[in-house]
Amino acid sequence: MDGMTITLNTPKILARIQDGIGWLTFNQPEKRNAISLDMWEAVAEVAERFANDPNVRVVVMSGAGGKAFASGADISQFEKLRDSAEAEAKYSAVSSSARKRLEALDKPLIAMINGFCIGGGCATAMVADIRITAEDGRFGIPAAKLGVAYAYHQLRRLVALVGPAVAKEIMFTGRFLDAQEALRVGLVNRVVPAAELESVVTEMAMTMARNAPLSIRASKEGIDQIAGDPAQADQASFDALYRACFDSADFAEGRAAFMAKRPPVFTGR
Repeated sequence: MDGMTITLNTPKILARIQDGIGWLTFNQPEKRNAISLDMWEAVAEVAERFANDPNVRVVVMSGAGGKAFASGADISQFEKLRDSAEAEAKYSAVSSSARKRLEALDKPLIAMINGFCIGGGCATAMVADIRITAEDGRFGIPAAKLGVAYAYHQLRRLVALVGPAVAKEIMFTGRFLDAQEALRVGLVNRVVPAAELESVVTEMAMTMARNAPLSIRASKEGIDQIAGDPAQADQASFDALYRACFDSADFAEGRAAFMAKRPPVFTGR
């Protein structure tokens, strides 16, 4: 699992693979990493590459510049690309496709958050399995201040994380939550000092990368089904993943490593 860099058609989305971790970075710090249409297209491309690369065991999303994870959509594009319901539908098709590709990853997805995590940036962070924020994290969804609506699927994720009462407060007021409040309401998993953020996330990601991929995939599928829409549940799909773990070479390796008192080396097979 050697380090490498993926070349993309835009410098505003950076991607690299190192030690089993795929790093995806929003790179428009002069606009607090506001996400433009071409950035969404690049996110979809990176997610697809990470999904298909067996060397990628975990994916981490982050924002460049140290002051923002992502501050939502690039509002400078609203006049041309989102000035009506029809135009919004076309724009949302691209952003939704990118988020769906992130959602479809059968590998752990971690959001490493510092500074502003606002609007569409917050929606993107909520796609992650785990959210780790620095103490300077700021979270909010200012849809009511812009006269726009949040998509149903994104609202469902928000409610699943924080509950309906807190979700309504966030959406109705448009106010920002600091890192500790975000932790208290369940929007993030952990708050760490800014200087320790990358090392904490890297250590967590490397722990996951060393664990058995098939086991993690089964856990992710099962938990997502339990927490998601019951109408979309597919227990047969989960049962197949469950059985695959017990038939895998990794299960044999796990048993052998335990008996030999050595670290296991999992291959995902």
